[in-house]
Amino acid sequence: MKRPLPRLRVAILGTILALTATACGSSFNDNGNQQSAGKADLQILIGSSGDAETTAVKTAAASWASSTGNTATVTPAQDIGQQLGQAFAGGTPPDVFYVDASRFADYAKVGALEPYADKVKGGVNDFYPSLRATFTYQNKLYCIPKDFSTLTLQINNDLWTQAKLTDADIPTNWDQLTAAATKLKAAGITPLVIGDTRDRIGAFMVENGGWILSKDGATVTADSPQNLAALQYVQGLLKGGLAVYPKQVDAGWGGEAFGKGKVAMATEGNWIKGAMQHDYPNIKYKVVAMPAGPSGTKGTLSFTQCWGISSKTKFKDQAINFVEAMTTAQQQLAFTKAFGVMPSRISAKDGYLQQFPNDKPFIDSADFAQGPVNAPKMDSVLSDFDSQLQGLANGDPKAILTRLQTNATTALKG
Repeated sequence: MKRPLPRLRVAILGTILALTATACGSSFNDNGNQQSAGKADLQILIGSSGDAETTAVKTAAASWASSTGNTATVTPAQDIGQQLGQAFAGGTPPDVFYVDASRFADYAKVGALEPYADKVKGGVNDFYPSLRATFTYQNKLYCIPKDFSTLTLQINNDLWTQAKLTDADIPTNWDQLTAAATKLKAAGITPLVIGDTRDRIGAFMVENGGWILSKDGATVTADSPQNLAALQYVQGLLKGGLAVYPKQVDAGWGGEAFGKGKVAMATEGNWIKGAMQHDYPNIKYKVVAMPAGPSGTKGTLSFTQCWGISSKTKFKDQAINFVEAMTTAQQQLAFTKAFGVMPSRISAKDGYLQQFPNDKPFIDSADFAQGPVNAPKMDSVLSDFDSQLQGLANGDPKAILTRLQTNATTALKG
């Protein structure tokens, strides 16, 4: 959700190196692995968001184990990237584990993941197409998305009214966003906070019909007119004082700046709800979809994880059955109630909105959301892009995209 810390990037790089080294020594996709047809003792590693998620997953796993006669041990990771890397390198990976969308292609490339999606009972068409695309590598859907989040625009009601803005001024496109931000600035209010990485600014690229890779992931499309116009637009907001990065208002992330009333608008995901409820309960705000680009294209970013199954597990059938149980509409709604995620099943949408009617902009955005870059060995490339974006206000958008195009093309070629 927030910008990765340097130590996390080091852990991620270590994971990739460990996976690559292991893959060079022996194949993850070793079809000679003896499979157990009896009762399973599943080891499940999760990257938990906190006690609520850990408790909910452990409860669901215990229920599955009780009903099937298997055993399921759920372990919350301290650093899931590092722990998975060590487990794979040591030849003892967990049977089932969370896989972040931004890391998925690295695991898929080296054969660490069992491509089980085509074996799921009932098929996969009930999962949002954009999420299925996120976990597809070389035209094969590997794993089932467990939940997701999207970016929207949050608006502080009191600051909006203070600037004499009404619901009619809620921006649905870039021109309207500029107009509203200009009025807020004139009223002495900092208009908008945008995170200083691709995980926020990238939404504007999507809104203008651009992105870093082609839809099939085979071609780098960074240096495009659409992306250039998007970065130039964001640069204009920054230069004109119509938008700021969090650090410019002494905040660690957009949600903090918004919650402390330092800005009238923020571009964050549905994780902001928890911060607002627990840390800033007196701020009244509304949530709307991200504004469309000049051509009317709707766009935003999505963030998701899947239930990965190790290609080396001796309990593939039981692991698939476990994932099926964790991703029923009923179970996803139970997770939603427990720790606030959005269900990845389309059929669970109505049930979700019954619980959280104000979240409609978040879940509706799944229809036009872009997932993270889906290609292996891109971490250092994207980290460099983030570094360039942090100087966007006074930088050269064309040079930034040309550099990204060159670096990403090199990485994509291996």
